[in-house]
Amino acid sequence: MPGGQNGNPGNNLLTRSLSIIIPAYNEEKRLPATLERIQNYLAGAGWKFSEVVVVDDGSRDGTAAMVQAFARRAPAVRLLRNPGNRGKGYSVRHGMLDAKGEWAVFTDADLSSPIEELEKLWTRAQEARAQVAIGSRALDRSLIGVHQPAFRETAGKLFNVAVRVMTGLPFWDTQCGFKLFETRAAQEIFRRQQLERFGFDVEVLFIARKLGYLAIEVPVRWNDVAGTKVGTLNGLSAFLDPMRVRLNQMQGKYR
Repeated sequence: MPGGQNGNPGNNLLTRSLSIIIPAYNEEKRLPATLERIQNYLAGAGWKFSEVVVVDDGSRDGTAAMVQAFARRAPAVRLLRNPGNRGKGYSVRHGMLDAKGEWAVFTDADLSSPIEELEKLWTRAQEARAQVAIGSRALDRSLIGVHQPAFRETAGKLFNVAVRVMTGLPFWDTQCGFKLFETRAAQEIFRRQQLERFGFDVEVLFIARKLGYLAIEVPVRWNDVAGTKVGTLNGLSAFLDPMRVRLNQMQGKYR
């Protein structure tokens, strides 16, 4: 079972490699600023090797062309394409299973959690010898700069209560789109993933726990950004996903 490293987490960056996975659907307008910010961050972060993998989920705008143009001047950026519009869960799985780094983080295209918060996930993962570190809005809500509308925020809290009851997961925020995995663990976790849309976060954390990997929850800065791709019906459907996870387990799909 892969584990953490001893010593100073910051120094260990010099011998470690990182993949940043960005699922993208119709993100032509937001991605340029996001990629620039990530490139600036990586320039001073000290990773031995780093890459940025944008997974295009069948976008109908110029997302793919924009990423390809950016990659011509930033070779660390590359594009993966899904076979049509498959959902965020499929996109993250596609990117994670294709990651070249020893660690892989997935983050939203709007950087609602600033990429600089990766330092927190990495440091805490090293200290705890964890293979998974997930960003959390629930552990310290003072770190939320811009809140979601009241209805969405309340629904999120209720969803996480349902997740804890139905799956036994101990986390207070499974849906923050900012999660770091040791890639060897990610290969085992994501190849077992069944859900392709927004409930996949619960599933991969459930699989990680079932396989014996240590996952920790880390408070991070977060801001709601206009233009969410999660519609009301998708959000309501996500309440069924913890039950789908339990059913998949009963059917032996995570073996």
